[in-house]
Amino acid sequence: MSERVPAEVEELLTSEPLTAYLATSREARPHVAPVWYRYEDGVVEVMTTGRKLENLRSNPRVSIAVQKERAGIPEWTVTLLGTAEVVEDEAENRSANRRINRKYGVEPDSWEGNTLVRVTVGSASYRTY
Repeated sequence: MSERVPAEVEELLTSEPLTAYLATSREARPHVAPVWYRYEDGVVEVMTTGRKLENLRSNPRVSIAVQKERAGIPEWTVTLLGTAEVVEDEAENRSANRRINRKYGVEPDSWEGNTLVRVTVGSASYRTY
């Protein structure tokens, strides 16, 4: 367990395949996009491309929000603040892509061509309803 992420938050983040919302910023303008993710021991892995990746290259500070809801009513929410690292290594990208795809139940090599981003969590907050 990460010292920055309480055990109960880690349980929520690893409980099931949910969509995360990755917030990046460029030139003081926010950009939020849904992403699949994998969490382990204080690090969030996402595979991405396009505007998100461009933003992360110029400003690695991010926020990630995950929410579980039923019929539009939230059961819990988690917000993470952290620092992103873009991973250029092809073997690491392929391996992370397969881990994330396995979590979401799709073919292991789906979504090839995206780049791995690892977010080291600096702080975590959550709320259960």
